[in-house]
This record gives sequence, structure tokens and C-alpha cells, in this order.
Amino acid sequence: MFTFKEIQEVLKAEPKFRVTQAIKAVYQQSAESWGEVTVLSKDLRERLNQECPLEIEAEFYRSEEDDTIKAVFDFVGDQVEAVLMRHKDRNTVCISSQAGCPLGCAFCLTGTMGAGRNLSVDEIIAQVLFFNRILKGDQERVNNLVFMGMGEPFLNYENVMAAIKKFNDPELFNIGARKISISTAGIIPGIVALTKEPWQLNLSFSLHAPNDKLRSELMPINRKYPLEKVLSAIRDYIQKTKRRVMIEYVMLRDVNDTPKHAEELATLLKNNLGELFFVNLIPYNPTGKFQPSLHSTINAFKATLGKKGIDTVERYRFGQDIQAACGQLATKK
Repeated sequence: MFTFKEIQEVLKAEPKFRVTQAIKAVYQQSAESWGEVTVLSKDLRERLNQECPLEIEAEFYRSEEDDTIKAVFDFVGDQVEAVLMRHKDRNTVCISSQAGCPLGCAFCLTGTMGAGRNLSVDEIIAQVLFFNRILKGDQERVNNLVFMGMGEPFLNYENVMAAIKKFNDPELFNIGARKISISTAGIIPGIVALTKEPWQLNLSFSLHAPNDKLRSELMPINRKYPLEKVLSAIRDYIQKTKRRVMIEYVMLRDVNDTPKHAEELATLLKNNLGELFFVNLIPYNPTGKFQPSLHSTINAFKATLGKKGIDTVERYRFGQDIQAACGQLATKK
């Protein structure tokens, strides 16, 4: 796969404005081949096609409703997934930051792929670029990003931040920082580092259990970063950035979805985070080991949190017919 630096290297002997034209054509105008970039000479386009082709190797699948497209990328032999979710007012891409994941969460298929590796900056960027090429036919672009795909973003912190810098660049993707969210399973050094960043990025915390015992069973990372310490770091983030944090809670039938769990969750969050947060209840996309909570159970859970004064939303379930949950297609491959 081509890289940002490779384009610059091929054009290093050209005037600076030619480099700018090439970069703009690829990353802003979503050119799929150098033949489209007619501002460059024919000879230069041919050389770029030979030395730096713009192909992104991926298979993609559309949902029946056509509101979800899932892509499986082949990055140097590693299968990596990303999902485009089309809303009326925005196009959101759920990005992966790693090939595989070392955290081994019990409900996530990506964890069964093993520790894998960190994705490069260009591999992260390629996921958004690929969907921009698809949306180009409708004269639309990706304008909302969530790092909630395969892997733990804060274990690939430097590359994730470098990619975000390019996503935010008005001359490249021009995606506002407030339209970019990073989800973490509770990597405290990453939360602390994000607190110091100049951008107004959004932080999400994958909680999924209201106590350390259950959370450690579902998410082994909790043994290293227990709830009290993680929530303390998030509270510090809220106080310093004044940014609202999303608490993600996947609803697993008869595992973490009882009225008692709801009461316990409300107490945990109220006592530790104050006010600038909300809970996002996630209907589980079944992968075999666990089953999704009943709709009536989710409604009751949401009502209990509401009575405790906690702002709660339920995530719309996208792409179940194309197995849009993290790792479902990559693990098959």
C-alpha cells in the first residue's frame, strides 16, 4: 500500500506546488488512480502509477438497508476491519488502530485474533480514504470518526494521534476535532496523555460492568487498571478539559443487565464522575459466546439510570446482516 512519504519521495525533484497538488488529489479529492489527477503531466502520472499506485486492497459488504458498509483490509497480510455508518446528517467511520488486540475481552471476537500489531499512520488513514472514495459518487465525505474498531487506540497512541492530525488538517480531510472520538478500555497513561492534548477530541470509556469482579471476568485489563483508578483519571480529564465523556456499556443477557447492575452502575458513576458524562447502552451484536439483552431489559435498564438522573442513550444497531461487530469477518478470514 502507498504511503504519504512515498508520494513525497517520488516527487522530491518536482516543484513544491506539484507535491501539494498530488497530496490534495489523493487525500482531499479521493483520487483512486493517478490517471484522474490531470493537473499533473502525463509522464509524471505514469511514473507515479508505476512507483506509487493508489490501490487500497480491501473487500467490502453493504447492508440490506445500505446504511452500513463494512470493509476488510489486507495490510501486509493482516486482516483489519472498518465500518462506515451513514446517518442523515453525517457519515461515521469506525476505525481500527491495531491488527488484532492484546486485551482479550471475553465478548469481543477481535481478542481471539491474538495480540497482533499496531497499525501504521498510513494504514489508519487508508481506512477513511477508502470510504471517501465510495462516498465520492454521492458527493459526500466522511465527517465523523470513532476509534472503536479493532484494537486499543491508547496502545498505539503516537500513530493514532499522528493520524488524527492529518484527519483534522483542512488541506487533507478537514474533520473537526469535536467530530473525532477515541474509545479506551481504560488505559490510564493514554487517558492522562489525552488530557494534555490541544485538540478538543471526545473520550469514550468501555466500561461494560459496574464492579471490578465482573469487569475483570469480562475484561482482563481491569486487573491492571481497576475501576477506581481509571475513573479517577477520567474525572481529572473531565475537570481539566470540560469535555463530556461517553460511558459505553454493552448489554449482555443475564450477565450485566439486571436491575441490580443498573443500580450499581448509577452509584458507581455518580460517586466517581460528577456530571459531565452520559451512558451509551450498546445492544450486543451476537458472536456466539454471549447473547444480546432483550429489548425490554434494555428499556428497564435505561429507565433505572434515568430515575437516578443519568443521561442515557441506546446505540442504534447497524449492519447486523453483514456481521459489522468488531472481528466478525476478519476472524473468519
